[in-house]
Amino acid sequence: MDADIQFMQAAIEEARAAAAAGEVPIGALIVHDSKILARSGNRTIRDCDPTAHAEIIVIREAARALNNYRMAGTTLYVTLEPCSMCAGAIIQARIPRLVYGADDPKGGAVRSCFEILTNTTLNHQVESVPGVLAADCASILQTFFAARR
Repeated sequence: MDADIQFMQAAIEEARAAAAAGEVPIGALIVHDSKILARSGNRTIRDCDPTAHAEIIVIREAARALNNYRMAGTTLYVTLEPCSMCAGAIIQARIPRLVYGADDPKGGAVRSCFEILTNTTLNHQVESVPGVLAADCASILQTFFAARR
């Protein structure tokens, strides 16, 4: 659990950097053998790309680092419960473990709105650990959106 907290703190740093860049403050990283392979925040505005969620960016970078589109032995850390697009990418990448901070009651695809990662009709299921530093992760989003109103 200490490692999960440490890595989630790194994801929070990415979320803060995304906020500073005017992006929705979500941060993610992929870890393999206790080493960070990829880290990023959301880049949808910067890249003019609706698919440039933090999770998608780190999945792409980690796949290149591993030289494999399947990511056995990895853990994805993300500050907000992944959406359905990102959950689909997690399944396709065969990421075995997800650790996330805050639930997303308006679009979460792990347990809030959908349960994609544990759907037994799919060819891969993902172990999920929700709620790691959830208050910190939620606070970053709340502060960001409060400043926009």
